[in-house]
Amino acid sequence: MKKILLLSDNHSYIDDRILSYAEAADEIWHAGDIGDLKVTDALAEKAPLKAVFGNIDNHKARKEFPLVNRFYCEEVEVLITHIGGYPGKYSQAIREEIQQKPPQLFISGHSHILKVMHDKKLGLLHMNPGACGKHGFHQVRTMLRFTIDGKKIDNLEVIELGKR
Repeated sequence: MKKILLLSDNHSYIDDRILSYAEAADEIWHAGDIGDLKVTDALAEKAPLKAVFGNIDNHKARKEFPLVNRFYCEEVEVLITHIGGYPGKYSQAIREEIQQKPPQLFISGHSHILKVMHDKKLGLLHMNPGACGKHGFHQVRTMLRFTIDGKKIDNLEVIELGKR
């Protein structure tokens, strides 16, 4: 079983609350808009990190992380990208890949809106952790935490980090 911390849209912001949750995770997944690489450096000190770059990320982040990251965690195939859309409204850039070979778990960021929903047509679970940084229109900073045990995604928890 793996305990996963999922976050996105730091926009260069990191604090001790985020890091305390990171310390309790077996893996940290970041869905882009990292900003300064000090964010991912600090997270990677706490647990193994998988990340993608986002639309605000510079050449350093784009060199360090891919646009799309597809991997397995336990027996769950995961696909992460920053601008991905939602079930029924996937981003044009990723739509074909999702439809041709749907993962069990599709993760994106970008919207700053926390959403977790099933795509019944493609048989996948979509997660967007919202934004944990202080830049953007969101009112409450959020992250997600959950477990993966074999093929089972479970124990989903919304973490509210307070107002920006």
